[in-house]
Amino acid sequence: MLTSTSPTSNKYAYIQRIITLHKIVLFMKGTPEQPLCGFSAQVVQALNDCSADFHSENVLANEQLRADLKVFADWPTFPQLYINGTLIGGCDIVRQMHQNNQLKAALDEA
Repeated sequence: MLTSTSPTSNKYAYIQRIITLHKIVLFMKGTPEQPLCGFSAQVVQALNDCSADFHSENVLANEQLRADLKVFADWPTFPQLYINGTLIGGCDIVRQMHQNNQLKAALDEA
């Protein structure tokens, strides 16, 4: 299993690897089956509404990953949604994109 503190690579190699391997990645609190905050639950619901096949990472299970993501993305909160390696944003942005049908379009392009 990869860890965010791998001694053979830079500090953010784990994050970069995850967002490169998976077209759609949600860094969230909890899991899609059991979100541990309302914001994460809302993003999971939006992704499910769009029938998105996405990878998720529970930031509560890895404190180093949680800290590194805040710096890597220059985004202080979770969830964080990445599509094709690019940070889309958190709950408010994803919810707005979903309401405007922009989320489905972005996911379909992935």
